[in-house]
This record gives sequence, structure tokens and C-alpha cells, in this order.
Amino acid sequence: MSTSQKRNYHHGDLRAAAIAAGLDLLKSRTADDLGLREVARAVGVSATAFYRHFPDKAALLRALADAGLERLAAAQREAAEEAGGGAAGFGATGRAYVHFALANPALFRLIFSASPGAGDPFARAPAEMPEAFRMLWDNAARLVPPDAGPQAAPLIALEAWALVHGLAILILDGQIPRNDALIDAILSKPPGC
Repeated sequence: MSTSQKRNYHHGDLRAAAIAAGLDLLKSRTADDLGLREVARAVGVSATAFYRHFPDKAALLRALADAGLERLAAAQREAAEEAGGGAAGFGATGRAYVHFALANPALFRLIFSASPGAGDPFARAPAEMPEAFRMLWDNAARLVPPDAGPQAAPLIALEAWALVHGLAILILDGQIPRNDALIDAILSKPPGC
């Protein structure tokens, strides 16, 4: 947040301003290195005012993770639309997932570490899933043959998620080099094939 933004902040939406500042700070550090007081300073408010919205660091990190998951979903939705939907759109959402992780490593790691034991994300009704999971579920459900059992869609969704998440982590951890042609080759076939 710039100095002019700090000066102009008074009594607006502190929660939204704090999330924006936290997301900005995650571009240069990990979630472990992020502090409540640091985010409060970035917004230009006292720690006391900040604690009214985020009673502890875990609350701030959950809010940042939720915002990050929304950003991931937006990137995937845009990629699917640009690819024209269908199987090409499903592949595009996978590539968008990996590219989002590589562009936002701290935020990506936070998204999947700050959620308190959510368990199986596909156990919820699709309307209750975060958008990124709902898109994955919907894409997987479209690939299920009519005679497949009730576990086919969740298995396809989990296979697709494991593939893109694993690939992203392998690249982030330096186990394999970042190579866009390799990412495209790995993600070129639909899950379940």
C-alpha cells in the first residue's frame, strides 16, 4: 500500500485494506514472516484497531488464504473462458493453477496450509464449495461416463488436483525446473485417461 493510500485511509473497510496489504506483503515474504503489527503499519492503523478485525495471526492468515483462493479461482475461470470451455478449458484451468502457484508461491502455500482440517473438499454440496473446487468438480463431472459409479467424479477431480498441485510443488521446491513446455505436455491429457 502506498504512502498516499495510507494517508487516505481513515474509517473505510479496514478488513479489506488489511487483506490487500497482507496480500501485497506476501509477494516478498512467507506467511510465517508476516506479522499483525506489520500489516497494521502497512495500512496505517494502530495494532489495537487491527486486532478488532483479526484477533490473532491465524485469523489474518485464514482471511488471506480465502482471498488467495478467490484469486486462484478467478485466474482459472479466465483461463477456461479464454480456452473456450470444455476439455480445453479444463486443461487451461490446470495450467492456470500451476502458473498461479509459480507467480504467488507464498500465497499458494498459505492457501493450502491455513485451512483448518477441511477434510474432503468434495464432500460438500457443490454450491457450498469455494469456486476453485466447484469448477474442478463441475469439470470432472462432465468427464464421467453415464454408466460410471458415484465415485467417478470425485476420483477424476482428485486425480486432476493431485496432478496440478504436485507439479506446482515440485517446481516450487526446485525438484524439477520450471518449463512451460513441460507443464503443457503434462497437462495436455484430460484426467481419467
